[in-house]
Amino acid sequence: MQKELPDHYRPWMEIANKLPQLIDAHQLQAHVDKMPLLSCQFLKGHREQRLAHLVLSFLTMGYVWQEGEAQPAEVLPRNLALPFVEVSRNLGLPPILVHSDLVLTNWTKKDPDGFLEIGNLETIISFPGGESLHGFILVTALVEKAAVPGIKALVQATNAILQPNQEALLQALQRLRLSIQDITKTLGQMHDYVDPDIFYAVIRIFLSGWKDNPAMPAGLMYEGVSQEPLKYSGGSAAQSTVLQAFDEFLGIRHSKESADFLYRMRDYMPPSHKAFIEDIHSAPSLRDYILSSGQDHLLTAYNQCVQALAELRSYHITMVTKYLITAATKAKHGKAKHGKPNHLPGPPQALKDRGTGGTAVMSFLKSVRDKTLESILHPRG
Repeated sequence: MQKELPDHYRPWMEIANKLPQLIDAHQLQAHVDKMPLLSCQFLKGHREQRLAHLVLSFLTMGYVWQEGEAQPAEVLPRNLALPFVEVSRNLGLPPILVHSDLVLTNWTKKDPDGFLEIGNLETIISFPGGESLHGFILVTALVEKAAVPGIKALVQATNAILQPNQEALLQALQRLRLSIQDITKTLGQMHDYVDPDIFYAVIRIFLSGWKDNPAMPAGLMYEGVSQEPLKYSGGSAAQSTVLQAFDEFLGIRHSKESADFLYRMRDYMPPSHKAFIEDIHSAPSLRDYILSSGQDHLLTAYNQCVQALAELRSYHITMVTKYLITAATKAKHGKAKHGKPNHLPGPPQALKDRGTGGTAVMSFLKSVRDKTLESILHPRG
């Protein structure tokens, strides 16, 4: 990925490249306050705009949460707010850190000719959290990579239904199942690279937003943009196109509360990603086609995809239990083995049982997993 902006934007990059140190020294806000107000007109092309959104989103999260959740900044100064809103409008993204910033834009290869694997990847912009932060971002990027054959399989399967070609559909469903299983396996690398105590006490706050967050009930004032504070959700895995696309394709229907949240998260995706999910939604129904075909081998292949997706969601629940619920309990009882950085005023309380997106995370994930399992098809007869 591109990792440098044009020279005009050096004031942004100089701060962004020292972000963890500036936050640790409580100096980020002072540095941002002195930044010149720069226009986005010198950003050329989509990649520079995406990199600018990444840089400005990291500056924003660091600025708001520099002093921890006890003293979040209530006003984003105009020299940050105006260009951030400008580049966000150009990209069709909200002016907050989103999944496509943190993960999809925020990696580069150490050796450009080397493989796309964790040893050859590095992040472009960082928060405090050291190796655990890098691990969290890069493992998540590899999860997205593992999903690529699955996303391609959705397109192949949709074309196979339109033709119709049952053999091609069967092969596409098998590729989808293998991709989902590979996602689950890749997600397991979190255990090797991300320390739960550091994720909970250090990293998590910088992914938190100002909607459904008791630490910032009024939202954030974007100076020069709006007379009223604005509310945006923090980062969430629900902002990844992957699982939402799989759900639409497999015809999985979630409870109203979960569906409303998932649907809202589509506004945090790049517009082309959101459009892809909507295209799958409007394509012919896979479930209807399989039931009307009467072909047991198609029904079995479909059910194996649903089962694999439910297993991925169960595994996600075990990860959230380790990195959130258990880590929260340890932090509360003072058992976290890593001393928290001295500037953090204790573990975050406002989101203790909530995801960074603001959901009551365990009930949400269990509901989504259970509704996935309920989608298993039974032969007619």
